[in-house]
Amino acid sequence: MPEFRRRVGVAAIGLVAVAGWLVVETPAWAQSTGGDAIEQTEISPENGSPDGGATAAGDDSFYCRERKLGQWFYCTKPRTASRPPAQAATPTTSAAERLAAIARQLDELKARAILEPTEANIIAYVRFQREQLDRASTFSDTWQRALWQNPDIDYTLQRPVGTLGKRAWTDNRTADRTRVLATLGQRYGIFYFYAGSCTACDVFAPILRSVADTHRMSVMAVSMDGTPSRQFPGAVVDRGQRARMGVPGTANPALVLFDTQTRQTMPIGFGIMSADEIMERIFVLTNTKVGSDY
Repeated sequence: MPEFRRRVGVAAIGLVAVAGWLVVETPAWAQSTGGDAIEQTEISPENGSPDGGATAAGDDSFYCRERKLGQWFYCTKPRTASRPPAQAATPTTSAAERLAAIARQLDELKARAILEPTEANIIAYVRFQREQLDRASTFSDTWQRALWQNPDIDYTLQRPVGTLGKRAWTDNRTADRTRVLATLGQRYGIFYFYAGSCTACDVFAPILRSVADTHRMSVMAVSMDGTPSRQFPGAVVDRGQRARMGVPGTANPALVLFDTQTRQTMPIGFGIMSADEIMERIFVLTNTKVGSDY
């Protein structure tokens, strides 16, 4: 039992000595770290300073310099990592600029192959040209596939180009045109301007007569020089009608469609036209919207 008490006493004396050493040494390294400030304790002759003056943090040669504990023991201030300077964003090249660059390079290779027709120059031009042909083929193939799979952008559904589709479209168009022209004479009339010296008028007059009789449309023939017409005996002499209607030029024959409801005129065309062409133009001008038929 006395031996045990002796050992406990020795251990206690050792702990007291260590605690005293810590109290003396703490001010040499305890510093503020930017969070909760740790107050530094001045070392004086009373608390164990060897030179009797105040020792600044980081100046203890034994604790910091000789033992080389490093920055994590607050002997040296941690260094902040320097950030590399921000680099300016590289401007992206647009697709139009890239395509223009390809065209310029192709022209340059072609010119070089022509002016300096060496084997190397010709091969370089042919290879680059083939690359662009492959690119164009890929574009064309993708275009066609997109049209097949997206009917909203396939114009051939409105105006077929295939043999069977075009035939069906033409038959439907002819039927619609015939139906419209059958009742068109109730609202529209035709002004026909001609001249006796116009040989084209002699060819065109029988064609216009046939169209007017087939679709029961009224035709008012106007002679520009007073010459009568065999196809239209009731022709009148022009006394400014053409100018008032706003019919441009002096070309003959000239056809003008007149709307009796709106009192407006629409030129149909000038020169010799076939019967089918006359009917098609009248149908387009009166029953289709601009841009919907092409």
